[in-house]
Amino acid sequence: MVAYTDPIGISEIGAMMKTEEFQVLAGDLEKLTPHQRTLLTERLQQITHVQAVNTLVESRALVTPVCPKCGHDHIARWGSASGLQRYRCAACKATFNALTGTPLARLRHKDKWLDYAQQMAEGQSVRKSAKVCEVHRNTAFRWRHRFLTLPDHQKALSLVGIAEADETFFLESFKGKKQGMTRAPRKRGGKASKRGLSDEQIPVLICRDRTGSTADFVLEKADKMHIGAALKPLMASDVVLCTDSGKALGAAAREIGIAHRPINLAAGIRVVGKVYHVQNVNAYDSRLKTWVRRFHGVATHYLPNYLGWRRLIDRSHNLLSPAAFLSASLGINPVQQLTNKGVPPALPGRQ
Repeated sequence: MVAYTDPIGISEIGAMMKTEEFQVLAGDLEKLTPHQRTLLTERLQQITHVQAVNTLVESRALVTPVCPKCGHDHIARWGSASGLQRYRCAACKATFNALTGTPLARLRHKDKWLDYAQQMAEGQSVRKSAKVCEVHRNTAFRWRHRFLTLPDHQKALSLVGIAEADETFFLESFKGKKQGMTRAPRKRGGKASKRGLSDEQIPVLICRDRTGSTADFVLEKADKMHIGAALKPLMASDVVLCTDSGKALGAAAREIGIAHRPINLAAGIRVVGKVYHVQNVNAYDSRLKTWVRRFHGVATHYLPNYLGWRRLIDRSHNLLSPAAFLSASLGINPVQQLTNKGVPPALPGRQ
């Protein structure tokens, strides 16, 4: 279990109670058996975790002070429930709290969220996460993709200066699917039935600039049209795009009218003009592939979630805290700019 500084310590409990009552309570603690003390400690830890989560969730209300239903900004406090302030919109009369409209709304076991975020920050498997957090593996799987809904879209809106792009490929996977299979299922990821690139491989375009800003796109095809559609809104007009000597990337760069520096890796050329290379994006691609391998195959349907997960971890240099991961899952202080598709729903602010 993740350890946190207790925001509600014994001294604060005493402050909320009459001095005499608290002294009686503190005296009774000495009468508890070891087992009862363990149960009490666990209960206090649960309360601590819930309050830490509620504090984090409430901070989201300060970021987007509008009604999540109609977008009106005239809201008022409207009581509280489950430890969270509730609000009421003056326009549509809807009531809500800071979790309303987020991917984590209506999730239970709030006292386990930070422990689960710790497992996600470490890139642990569903089974291990379920064991550590003492939840069913189906719950752990459902939480994984609820926690990853916003990180999936937290990618760079624009790349500037010298940028790099490269295609990588992931084996198509129907993992978890029970109907509509077009082939026999593979075991633990498996291998493609055809050598080289084929329709069994899912193309992913990865783009990075020298500041570390990253964007990736699961493509229908790795051709000029689909690559160009991904690159055009991403590249600043004065960007210089470095790629390998692949034809599709070069054609897409010319099509959208940006400067292009191809690097002929097949000829042994690694750097052109001392600054143009694709080592940054290739290194990221290597880290991504190595990290994904631990899952023994990723369902193609969920591939964007895993790409967002890896971006989040990589941007933090593998030092992502549980609170930071939970914040990203709530859309609070995202590690990178949100894409237009992934802007979190508006939530209330304090009045």
